[in-house]
Amino acid sequence: FAWGQIGHRVIGQIAEWHLSKKAAKNIEKVLGPNSLAMVSTWMDEIRSDDAYDYTNTWHWVTIPDDTKYNPDIQEEAGDAYGMTLEMIAALKTDTLTQQEEEEYLKMLVHLVGDIHQPLHVGTGEDRGGNDVKVEWFGRSSNLHRVWDSEMIDGKQLSYMELAQHLNRRATDRVVEQWQSGRPEQWLDEAMGMRPEVYDIPEDKRLGYQYSYKNYPSVEDRLLIAGVRLAGILNEIYG
Repeated sequence: FAWGQIGHRVIGQIAEWHLSKKAAKNIEKVLGPNSLAMVSTWMDEIRSDDAYDYTNTWHWVTIPDDTKYNPDIQEEAGDAYGMTLEMIAALKTDTLTQQEEEEYLKMLVHLVGDIHQPLHVGTGEDRGGNDVKVEWFGRSSNLHRVWDSEMIDGKQLSYMELAQHLNRRATDRVVEQWQSGRPEQWLDEAMGMRPEVYDIPEDKRLGYQYSYKNYPSVEDRLLIAGVRLAGILNEIYG
């Protein structure tokens, strides 16, 4: 899983605030009364539906240290990065059915978020930190879960409160800067965070100190993902 419900909804909400009027209107025609925040978790929810088993591997991408994205080493059914590019390309066409467009849009909202969670750009050695067993404030956990949800949940904020807090930083200058980069850059950013992500004590006990050092990076990832998602959607629907 990625980010957890709060993280994904934060990304969706921030994206919605940065849509152009035209894009917002066109997206409403696709999603109806559903917001980007509320559809952002749909791709996790369909894990319970066998009909969508083909999407199971789309939540992560594998890039070993000191390498670049290589489609030949990814899961045969697809990966987060490759499928993000496919969804963008498909949504730019005028050939999708209403149901296909709705599902592809929901998937895109989720996948952009996934790629901005650094442990979803994995080395291929520890299942994106899932195999790194740790204690989080004395309770059994793993490094992936700490980044997905536990640092966020520890702040005891709703997704709307956190989104509003983060969006105050989204000045016109930084929005333009974040939206100008290509998706390959997102992968480099995630890989560049590995030293800090994996900087854990020998006893594997994590708590206030680890959160103090890394939670600002969590906030950055959520905000940047939301702004970039809006840029993509403005390009597709604006």
